[in-house]
Amino acid sequence: MSKTDVSGLSQLGQQVEAPSSPETAVLEKVPNGNAGTDFVVRFTAPEFTSLCPMTGQPDFAHIVIDYIPNGFLVESKSLKLFLTSFRNHGAFHEDCSVYIAKRLVDLLEPKWLRIGAYWYPRGGIPIDVFWQTGPAPEGVWLPDQGVATYRGRG
Repeated sequence: MSKTDVSGLSQLGQQVEAPSSPETAVLEKVPNGNAGTDFVVRFTAPEFTSLCPMTGQPDFAHIVIDYIPNGFLVESKSLKLFLTSFRNHGAFHEDCSVYIAKRLVDLLEPKWLRIGAYWYPRGGIPIDVFWQTGPAPEGVWLPDQGVATYRGRG
């Protein structure tokens, strides 16, 4: 097992202000010490928050991100700060969800990535957003995201 090179990181181990917007948030990566081995990394953000761009009211989601790394892994503190940057950002559910995935793809160039964004309803309609880069590679254990469909009182 080799030591991870963290020399290029600017946020880990430092006191960092929350980014003012997703566009200004700094996502950082570290070398994948297991390059050449396919494995799935899962991040779950069960209390994701953004703002409705029309009303300014908060919208909430349970977000699950799965990816198969190539040469890099996302540094988790930078990911947490990036996701936090949406708290005061107005964008529709679809825009937030796909933007998160595309930023990660641009940063990491993973073998594969998917996002499941399970939004809680406001006005009675849940909007769930699913996106992936393509079919999952053969032979990789990929568990179900485990988030139940919203049922309301039904």
